[in-house]
Amino acid sequence: MKYFCFLIMLLSVILTDQAVAQPKIIFDTDFGGDADDLGTLSMLHGFHLSGEAELLAVMIWNREEYSVAGVDATNRFYGHPDIPIGVREGDPHSLDWNFSRAIARELSYELTNRDVPGAVELYREILAAHEDNSVIIVTVGPLANIQNLLQSEPDHHSELTGKELFNQKVEKMVVMGGEYPTGRQEWNFWGGMEGVTQYVFNHVEVPVVFLGYEIGVRIQTGEIFNKLPEDHPLYLGFYHFSKYAPWMSERFNGKILNNSTYDQTAVLYAVRGGIGEYWEKMEGGINEIDPDGRNRWVDGEVTNQSYLRLLVEPAVLARKIEELMLFEYDIAETGIQRRFGNR
Repeated sequence: MKYFCFLIMLLSVILTDQAVAQPKIIFDTDFGGDADDLGTLSMLHGFHLSGEAELLAVMIWNREEYSVAGVDATNRFYGHPDIPIGVREGDPHSLDWNFSRAIARELSYELTNRDVPGAVELYREILAAHEDNSVIIVTVGPLANIQNLLQSEPDHHSELTGKELFNQKVEKMVVMGGEYPTGRQEWNFWGGMEGVTQYVFNHVEVPVVFLGYEIGVRIQTGEIFNKLPEDHPLYLGFYHFSKYAPWMSERFNGKILNNSTYDQTAVLYAVRGGIGEYWEKMEGGINEIDPDGRNRWVDGEVTNQSYLRLLVEPAVLARKIEELMLFEYDIAETGIQRRFGNR
C-alpha cells in the first residue's frame, strides 16, 4: 500500500512538472504571405494536440481579406476552432496570390477579419488573465501588433499600460527576424513600417531570442506536401504559394516547390529548446536595429537579448520540421501514411 501511494505521489509530481513546463504560446504571424507561416501553425497544432504546448491565440499582422478566414479554416481542420484569433486593426485589403484565399475557398470557416477582436484587445485580455512571466510570444512577421500593444493604455482588462503588462506577464519573446551577426533589411524587421522594430526592442525588457534569415534560408521544406490529400491545408496553401507568389511562380512546374523554412525554427525553439542539439545560443551583446529594419549584433555585456546559430546540417533540421508539420502522418521514403484518424 505504501509503495502504491508512493507511485501515485510520484506520478502527481511528474504531471505537475509537465504542466508547469508546458509552454503557453501566443503566435504572432503575417499569415498569408510566405507559406512558412502556415507550416508553423500546423506545427503548433501538433504541439497543442499532444499537450507539449498550449496555443493561447493567433495574432495576425496581415490584414488581407482572407487572413482570418485562412487561420480559422486551418484551426477547424485540426479540430481547434476555439483558439482565439486577433487581427491588426485597420481595413482589410485584397491580394490575389495570398495563400489564405486558397484555404478559405476549399475548407470550412466561420470567421472573417470583421468577426474577431483587434490584436491589442486580445493581447491585453489574454495577458491580464495569466500569471506573471508565464506567456511566450513567438513572432514570425512584422512587429506592429507588439508596438501597438506596448503603446496601449489601461483598460477594463488591466490597469497596467501595455508596456507594463507585457513586461510583467511575458516569460520571453522568440523572434524570427533580422540576420546575424549583421543584417540587411529583412522583411519581419521592416514590413514597410519605419521605426517599428527599433521601438519594440527599445521597450521590451523580457528575454528575447532571435532566429535570423541566415538559418531559415538554408532549411528547405515543402515538396513532401505533394503527397498529401489535395484538401489538406498544407497542400492547398503551399500549392497556391508555389504557383502564384511572385518569387516562386517562375520556378513552378505544376507541383509544390521547396521553400525556405524560417518561421518553423522559432516555434521549434520556443517549444523544445534544443540548445546544444540544434542551436548554439550566442549571448553577450545587443541587437542594434536601424529605423529601416537593418540590424547588427554588437558584442558586449550580457543583456536580455541573444541569437541562435545552427549546429546541425540544414537537411537534418528540415526532416525534423517536416515530421512536426506532418504530425498526423508517418513519413517514409516512399510516401506518408496517416498516423491516426480519418478526414
